[in-house]
Amino acid sequence: MDYMGDDAAIVQAARVSYGKGTKRVNEDAGLIRYLLQHQHSTPFEMAEIKFHIKLPIFVARQWIRHRTANVNEYSARYSVLDNEFYIPDLGDLAAQSASNRQGRGDLLNTDAADKVLSILKTEAARAYENYLWLLGEHELADAAKLEVGLARELARISLPLSVYTQWYWKIDLHNLLHFLKLRADPHAQKEIRDYAKVIAEIVRLWVPSVFDAFIDFKRDAIVLSAPAVAVLKRMLSGEAVRREDSGLSRRDWDQLLSAFDLPTQE
Repeated sequence: MDYMGDDAAIVQAARVSYGKGTKRVNEDAGLIRYLLQHQHSTPFEMAEIKFHIKLPIFVARQWIRHRTANVNEYSARYSVLDNEFYIPDLGDLAAQSASNRQGRGDLLNTDAADKVLSILKTEAARAYENYLWLLGEHELADAAKLEVGLARELARISLPLSVYTQWYWKIDLHNLLHFLKLRADPHAQKEIRDYAKVIAEIVRLWVPSVFDAFIDFKRDAIVLSAPAVAVLKRMLSGEAVRREDSGLSRRDWDQLLSAFDLPTQE
C-alpha cells in the first residue's frame, strides 16, 4: 500500500548525513552488506512498508507472533465476514510427521485426501450458513429465523480458523527481514511460507542491495555454536571426529554434518 525509504535511506542513516551522489552504488551496496553482516539494526529501521493482506485466521495467528509491526485488522464485531474459506490443494494434504511435532509427513493417499477435502468444504459451507442464520440474515429449512439477529461479536465464534480475515500490516525493514528469515524458511508452515515468498519478492524490488545482502548473510547463512565450530576445526585439521567425543548432541551433530554435506563419521 505504501513505503518509506529505500537502499539509499539505509545508507544515509548509517552515515548520518551525506550529499546525494557523493557515493557510488557499489560503495553503498558494500556498506549495506557490512551493516547486515555485523547485525546493525537501526539503519534498517529507517525504511518501512505497509501491506494490505487477506489471510486465513490460522495463518494470522502465526503471523501476529511478530509483534514488532503495526496492525489494524478487519473487525467482525462491526462487519459481516465474507463467505471465503481456505481450502488446501490436494497435493498439500499430508499426515502428521512422525519426527516433527509441528510439521507434515507423507502425503495422504488419493482416497483419504478426497475425503478430507470433502469434509473441509462441507464444514465451511455449513459454518457460514449457520453464521448467517445466527446474524438473522439467513433462514434454514429446519429452523425458524431469529426474530432479532445475534450480535456480530458472538455470531463470529461459530466460524472455523479457515475463514479469511484481512489487515493492514506496517513494519520496518529490520523486523521484516527477521519475518522473512523465519517464515520463508522451509521449516515454516506451507501456508504462511507462501505469503513470505511473495513479500520477499516485493522486498527484492524495493531494496535490491539489502535483499542481496539478506540472502548471503541471513537467509542462506549458517549459524554454528562454539562447540560445533570447535568440531569443524578438528575435522579440517584431519582428525576423524566421532559424535561420542564431539561434545555435540545428536541433533547438533546431524545438523553440522547436513550443513556441510559431511560424511557420517560413525
